[in-house]
Amino acid sequence: MKNLTPYILIAPFAVLIVIFIIGIINALLQSFGYIPALELTNFTFDYYRDIFANETFMSSLQYSLYISIMSSIIATVLGVLICAVLVYTENTKGISFQIVRLPILIPHTIVALMVLSVFSQSGMLARLLYNLGIIASQDGFPNIIHNGSGVGILIAYVWKEAPFVAYFVLALMQSINKSLGEAAATLGASPVRAFFTITLPLSMPAIASAFLIVFAFSFGAYELPYLLGTTLPKALPVQAYIEYIHPDMKHRPYAMAMNGIIIMLTTTMAFIYFALLQRKTKELEGDIHGQ
Repeated sequence: MKNLTPYILIAPFAVLIVIFIIGIINALLQSFGYIPALELTNFTFDYYRDIFANETFMSSLQYSLYISIMSSIIATVLGVLICAVLVYTENTKGISFQIVRLPILIPHTIVALMVLSVFSQSGMLARLLYNLGIIASQDGFPNIIHNGSGVGILIAYVWKEAPFVAYFVLALMQSINKSLGEAAATLGASPVRAFFTITLPLSMPAIASAFLIVFAFSFGAYELPYLLGTTLPKALPVQAYIEYIHPDMKHRPYAMAMNGIIIMLTTTMAFIYFALLQRKTKELEGDIHGQ
């Protein structure tokens, strides 16, 4: 019985993985026009060609890429800065660390509600500025929610993702700083110089991995673009859902083709992340054998 315990424990996870893989395969088959229930049985690339010729799809793709790239870059920079502050102030296990970690635990729908409550024209910040006499009316507060710039979505993603980047990079940066960083300090290097010449460059594999993870997530996420996004253009996951619920069931392959683009891009990010991880593992194994 003891020999079966690991398999019993992993069984629920394995079932979920199988269901997930089946769903991915089914979505890809439908994106190529194979839906027997709708009498579509011929494999074709026409749906992919059609969506790339569609202006609405291209606008959605560009908007999603803009949101993902901008939020990931800002979150990565802020996350690294937060991580550096935690490491250099030696607050990696105290209350400061727990406060930084808190946004990771909060669901995205709650984050969207928070952004609406604070940054909308009827939100707390607009009311505060109005009561202080800084703006003449609440309508004078910049409309950063539901507009084409996507500022509301960026705020929500950065608030969630920057702590994740800090948490992801923390262990490696702390280890580097305790060894090489302190050695550089004893040789006369200032903390700032030691950080930019030693700690930061050596932490780049973890930073790059964190960037890829938050980029892939933000590109494929639905909640925040739906709740905080503009009417047009819509983020790609939102546009795919609109096509999915279209009254004409023959639109289903278009929705799945859009999902196929999301799957391909996020899978590419996953392979790049895996390649970085493998490369770092080989480097570590080489260092160990060299010693």
